[in-house]
Amino acid sequence: MTHLIQTAPRPDMGAVTAVDLMTRNPVSIRSDLTIDEVIAFLTDTGYSAAPVIDEAGRPVGVVSRTDVVVYDRARATSDAGTAKVVRAADLMTPAVFSVAPEATAHEVGREMVRLNVHRLYVVDDGGVLIGVISALDLLSHLCDGT
Repeated sequence: MTHLIQTAPRPDMGAVTAVDLMTRNPVSIRSDLTIDEVIAFLTDTGYSAAPVIDEAGRPVGVVSRTDVVVYDRARATSDAGTAKVVRAADLMTPAVFSVAPEATAHEVGREMVRLNVHRLYVVDDGGVLIGVISALDLLSHLCDGT
């Protein structure tokens, strides 16, 4: 028995931009949040990671559940018992993988593969965070053609 898969015409990915794919105004966290606030945020929202922004709204890093676990493990194996308040800025990965709003869907996909990441942040000309594109957002567009 032969199964035929019928597919819709492939969308013109060159005409689709990051603005079309992104979730606007993504939830972010301030760099001064304490570790307890970061954990509560990630737990309460169900997000696995969130961008960390400065006072001007520019992304300065990303904090993830993995970052919290790595910090906790290091603290558990460390002999030093410090009373220092740990903030999001202390936990975050200080790299933000981003694209411009006019980046094409093809460029977005290529960057995700090149960087081996599941999400890219969209920043405007001033470096302000305006959106986020997940791999699922990109796949949804490819599958739906919308």
